[in-house]
Amino acid sequence: MLIQSIETVDVAVPLTKPFKTALRTVTTAYSIYVKVTTSEGLIGYGEAPPTHVITGESMDSIRYAINEIIAPSLIGLNLLESERIFQKLNACLVRNTSAKAAVDMAIYDLLAQQSGLPLFQFLGGYKTTLETDFTVSVNEPKEMADDAARYVNEGFNVLKVKVGIGSIKDDIARIHAIRERVGNKPKLRLDANQGWSAKEAVKAIRMMEDAGLEIEFVEQPVPAQDLEGLKKVTDCTDTLIMADESVFLVNDAKRVLEMRAADLINIKLMKSGGIYNAIKINTLAEANGVACMVGSMIETKIGITAAAHFAASHPNIHYYDFDAPLMLAKDMIVGGVIYEGSKMSFSNELGLGISRVEKG
Repeated sequence: MLIQSIETVDVAVPLTKPFKTALRTVTTAYSIYVKVTTSEGLIGYGEAPPTHVITGESMDSIRYAINEIIAPSLIGLNLLESERIFQKLNACLVRNTSAKAAVDMAIYDLLAQQSGLPLFQFLGGYKTTLETDFTVSVNEPKEMADDAARYVNEGFNVLKVKVGIGSIKDDIARIHAIRERVGNKPKLRLDANQGWSAKEAVKAIRMMEDAGLEIEFVEQPVPAQDLEGLKKVTDCTDTLIMADESVFLVNDAKRVLEMRAADLINIKLMKSGGIYNAIKINTLAEANGVACMVGSMIETKIGITAAAHFAASHPNIHYYDFDAPLMLAKDMIVGGVIYEGSKMSFSNELGLGISRVEKG
C-alpha cells in the first residue's frame, strides 16, 4: 500500500464572533486541507491552520512545505512501514510543525482505515466520549460575562477564559464579572497566552485565590521562553499552572518536566508536528506524573477530529479544549467527531470517519 499522492487545498471559514486573545484577534479561520491517497484508493485527511504568532507559519509556508518538501519525500513509501514514514516526515525539514501535523494526521487516518478501526481505537481506545470547554474571548468585563452566561445556558460546564490584555486589575475585574454572572458551579480555567510577567502572574493569581474565584488552572501565564519565570509562578501559587506555548516538541517537554516548571502540559498537534510526537510528549509527561490537556488552534473539524481521537486514546489526558469548530459559521466536513453541546463522541466509521469535504 503505497502513498500515491499528497494534495492541498486552501480553506477560509468566517467565525460567528471575533476570537480575541493576548496574542491576536481572529475573524476568519484560514486553513490548508491535505488529502493523502494510497495506491489502493484509500484517502486520508489532514489540516494545518496558519498561526503566525505561535508556530510562525503562514498559508504560503504551509503549502510550500507540504507540496515542495514533504510530498516528494513521502510519495512512493509503503504505508505498512509507518515508522519509516514518520521518521522521514520529521527529518525532511525543521520546524513547520503545522505542515507536518496535517500530513501526520492523514497518515494516521489511513493506518486506522487499513486496520479496520476508528482512529481512537487504533491508538488505544480508552474513551468513547469527551467533554470540551468553551472559550470566552478577552473583552470588557460585561461582554465577557454575557458570553459566559450564554455558553453556560448552552450546556457548557467548563469555560476557558482569555486574559492577559491590559492591567492585572482589568483581568481580575473580568473574572469577578464572570463569577458574579454564572456563579461558582461552572469550572473556570484561565489562559493568559504569555500576557503576564512572572511577578504579575504571581500577584494576579494570588489575588484571585484570596478572592475565592476558584480557578481550575492557569495556562501559559508568562512568555514561552521564560521557563524560570514559569517555574516561579508554579512554585509561588496554589493554583495549577499549565505550559502551552513553552512546549512544542519532546525536548521542550523534557526541559519543563526536569525543571518542574509547570503542573500540567497542553499538547497541540499543530505544535508537536502531529500525533506521532504528541504520543511521545504525553508518555514522557505521564512517566513524570504530569497530566495533560489536548487543545487546538482555530481549526475546523478535520484537525479537531484528529486531536480528539488522540486525546480519547490516552488516560493521562484529562482536559479537552476542542471548541473551535463551534465558533465557525459553517461546517464543510461530512463525518468526523460528533458534537452534542459540550459532549463529543465518535462514529464507528474507520480512521477519522471523514467521508468527504464539501466546497465552501
